[in-house]
Formats: sequence, structure tokens, C-alpha cells
Amino acid sequence: MDLEAIKLKIVTNVYHIRSDKKNALHKHQNHNEIFYCIKGEGFGVLEHEEIELAPGGVFVVPADTMHTLRTEGNLWVSSFLIPVLHSEV
Repeated sequence: MDLEAIKLKIVTNVYHIRSDKKNALHKHQNHNEIFYCIKGEGFGVLEHEEIELAPGGVFVVPADTMHTLRTEGNLWVSSFLIPVLHSEV
């Protein structure tokens, strides 16, 4: 397993989600996504479920799963897109 190649495929972001901005449901086919709540409160949204987020909280989204974030105030999160590793033959 090439750890350096995996490291290069990990994508990190920091987002500020506001109540006045609606984010559409979307998915990532080849990445799992992990959200870590830095500040504020809100929800990780799946098609049929919402996960409450507060500072220190985590929202994990498996690859190919529709998701978004929402808040009634302000929400700051770090996002980590982790590549899905397929079994080596």
C-alpha cells in the first residue's frame, strides 16, 4: 500500500455554513467524507436523517451517499475527503 499516494488523494477544507444559504444534497462516488464541527451548531443532513452537530461533533458520510449541511445560525466545519481503497488483487 502506497501511503504517500493515499495522502495526496485526501482533500481538506474548512466551510462556514450560514442559515441564509441553502446547500444542495450531493455525493462523492470515490470518497468518504468526515465533517468535524469547529464552531456553531447545525445538522449533517442525509436523505432521510439529520445528525446534530455542535463543537467537537463529527458527521461521517460514506461514499456515494447523498448529504449536505444546514444550520439555523452559523456553522464552521472542517471537511476531510478520504479516498475509498479497493481491495488489492
